[in-house]
Amino acid sequence: MKIERLRWWQIEDLLPVEADLFGAEAWTAAMFWNELANGHHYLIATEDDGTVLGYAGLAVGQGEGWVNNIAVRRDAQRRGIGRALLEALLAEGRRHQVKQVLLEVAADNAPAQRLYAAYGFEVIGIRKGYYQPSNADALVMRREERT
Repeated sequence: MKIERLRWWQIEDLLPVEADLFGAEAWTAAMFWNELANGHHYLIATEDDGTVLGYAGLAVGQGEGWVNNIAVRRDAQRRGIGRALLEALLAEGRRHQVKQVLLEVAADNAPAQRLYAAYGFEVIGIRKGYYQPSNADALVMRREERT
């Protein structure tokens, strides 16, 4: 597996993973294009042959980092890919000297919540009906960075 910066020509390759994991709430190609155009830090994890295993994104500004997404293909989960992507995002946040990193995670996504908790994220709030069209709640989690 290798992790590298996401390039615009790889967006189409990650869309099937996005659709499978998030269904009607999946991001579109335009949304990923917008993230890259705004200079957000996106990574892609691939097999040696270029097959997408997962991807993740971080926005940084005003002393904060926001994990926009972390996704790992279903048949590649539980292999440490999500952990590696999260560690790379946190390293990028440190490079920008963020004071805290925040994220939203589906309230019913216990495996992701456990991963984030293992890295020091704590629940600080709930966004009712955050995910659309399912109207599912999101937990807001925060990790204070040590300086």
